[in-house]
Amino acid sequence: MTTRERTFAKANNQRAAQFTEMWIVGSPEDLAAMLHAAAQTGRLVYVSAPRLMGGDDTRHRRYLRLRTY
Repeated sequence: MTTRERTFAKANNQRAAQFTEMWIVGSPEDLAAMLHAAAQTGRLVYVSAPRLMGGDDTRHRRYLRLRTY
């Protein structure tokens, strides 16, 4: 591995370590409370639109990206 490749790999790992990405599932009220808390702490970077789980399940799922400080 060349010096350039090592430097590039290290930079990518550092950028990736700055964020946590996850799917959260719950009722709309529960998700709203979680998102409000994440926004108030300044960790919320991105949140997707709510999507129904499907079938008879009334829960929603959302994709989040949070800062890891």
